[in-house]
Amino acid sequence: MPEEQLTVQDLSESELLARIFPRLNHSPSILLGPGDDAALVAAPDGRTLISIDTQTQDQDFRLVWNNGYRTSGYDVGWKAAAQNLSDINAMGGSATSLVVSLTMPPATAVDWVEAFADGLTAAIRALGAPDCSVAGGDLGSGREIAVTVAVVGTLSGMAPVLRSGARPGDVVAVAGTLGRAAAGWALLESNVPLGTLSAGLLGLIDNQCRPVPPLSAGPLAARAGASSMLDVSDGLLRDGGRLAAASNVVLDFDPVALKIHSLPLEPAAALLGEEAISWVLGGGEDHGLLATFPAGIQLPQGFTAIGSVQAVVEPPGSGVRIAGQAADTVGWDHFAD
Repeated sequence: MPEEQLTVQDLSESELLARIFPRLNHSPSILLGPGDDAALVAAPDGRTLISIDTQTQDQDFRLVWNNGYRTSGYDVGWKAAAQNLSDINAMGGSATSLVVSLTMPPATAVDWVEAFADGLTAAIRALGAPDCSVAGGDLGSGREIAVTVAVVGTLSGMAPVLRSGARPGDVVAVAGTLGRAAAGWALLESNVPLGTLSAGLLGLIDNQCRPVPPLSAGPLAARAGASSMLDVSDGLLRDGGRLAAASNVVLDFDPVALKIHSLPLEPAAALLGEEAISWVLGGGEDHGLLATFPAGIQLPQGFTAIGSVQAVVEPPGSGVRIAGQAADTVGWDHFAD
């Protein structure tokens, strides 16, 4: 049987792992990697950050989208790494290891799985997590593809940046992009053929399938004195509301600053009959950072101001406003959408 036609059911688990392991990068933080019942990971800071995230076929991605795009194993591997690295970034830390669980139908092509491993490694390297590598994981059989990744990170002597530290008078700032991944999702779900899209519109699809979180920004924000921070995974308004609730404040966004983020999305919005600003406000999965900084502090490289922190007034209403007006807290909800 030609190799390109191999599926995972044609190989034993050991044979499949033998194809995966050489594709994974190895960092000094992994003292004992894949092969034993558990990995051994260095924790030089004495404290450990840990997070976990899941992608499920037909919930978080489609193998074949409405517009004809085919999700590769590389895409899923990249995104699995990116969204977990971003969670550590949002605490002001740096990732040291990933543990990956991959469930898939027996008919899944072996080269899809190999591309998945390549995507994991490529994201770790390209996004800037040199001290991180895959420490181990698990393979399983199921009716659909599901990927769960647990990530471990270190603070390197810094205090973690929490959601609960914003104070009235702080500056609200973002690092990374807003709305691009949501615009990419809308294009993927549309009936506009993939082959007719411009390079700029294809770039939006890239943002959805292979997001680029600004991994250097989290530690920079921590060192600069950020008072609060979180990863924008479910939309600026929804995640902003979470930060506001944790800090018992109101975030007031500047519409002019938000417009800067919506302008590059206008061609996609015009094509699909949508409002670009709705992607900026409600779209997630860019995995940028939303942070607050005490007034007078120079924002670290990569951050731009988009508003201010206000005290809660009665009636409290939503914790997020735009130019002083209440904003609906829309965004991604795994169980409602």
